[in-house]
Amino acid sequence: MTLDEAREGQRCRILALPGRGIRAQAIRFGISEGELITCTSVIPGGPIIVAKNRQEIAIGRGLAQKITVEPVTAPHPVKSPARRRAYGLPRS
Repeated sequence: MTLDEAREGQRCRILALPGRGIRAQAIRFGISEGELITCTSVIPGGPIIVAKNRQEIAIGRGLAQKITVEPVTAPHPVKSPARRRAYGLPRS
């Protein structure tokens, strides 16, 4: 599938970035093939907003149609009991 087909909140792995120039520009933002990203917003007829770590990037729809991705189902992070107590969270 391509990035423009991703839904809001969906995690994806980038499989292919088109062209050398685009690949070089993406690397400057810390995105390369094999990276995990999260689709945070899809603007109808507009850009796709993706996040990696704490950075969000708007990718134009035309470019998003050229980026090949695969959906990824990531397990929920498990916090240690000590860490849960430090944040005042209930035991699981």
